[in-house]
Amino acid sequence: MPAARFAELQKASGLESDHVKFHIKRLVKLGYVNKIGNVYQLSVTGKEYANKLDTDAGVIERQPKVAVLLVVERYNPKTHMAEYLLQKRLKHPYFGFWGAPTGKVRWGETLLDAAARELKEETGLTGVFEYRGIYHERVRHQATGEIIEDKLFQMMFCDRFSGELQVEFDGGYNTWHTLEYMALEPKKYKGFETEIAACLNSIPFTERMHDYGDSEF
Repeated sequence: MPAARFAELQKASGLESDHVKFHIKRLVKLGYVNKIGNVYQLSVTGKEYANKLDTDAGVIERQPKVAVLLVVERYNPKTHMAEYLLQKRLKHPYFGFWGAPTGKVRWGETLLDAAARELKEETGLTGVFEYRGIYHERVRHQATGEIIEDKLFQMMFCDRFSGELQVEFDGGYNTWHTLEYMALEPKKYKGFETEIAACLNSIPFTERMHDYGDSEF
């Protein structure tokens, strides 16, 4: 029902009148429900909450996180090889792991804006990105088999950038490496080669599951 009177809500809930009054009053105060005359209806905030709700379990449904994964490429004229902007993570989880820069997409933000913002915030560089596809990665706890991370990475490619690289940032440091160098690096994200190859080859959709132990995550 898009809107309802108190008596209708009480009948649908099966609760005593005082209980229904208490809960409705609380929902109105929190901004989830609007009272217009004698009629109650969900506010915009309430509709947003309801959209996330697992109605069978009565809890907020867990959903994959949406993030951008940045593949930034430069040509080194001295070695005649392509190099990629990479980060060593110096905070948990994944302490000490190497990988491409990533970052969450903020509410209402376009993917291109999210990629440009993350690059600027973490490296000091200004870049122009193009969208290359989706990399869906699930991380499973090695001992329990529980899914501990579920991320939808939007792969963003950049080979046009300017500025001076900021080596250190909050949580790690940046540098340039070739893929050949990274092939010999023992401590890198387990999906590193897959995600880089998918981005460079513009593969529309890639999906992988990786296991991590307690000492890795």
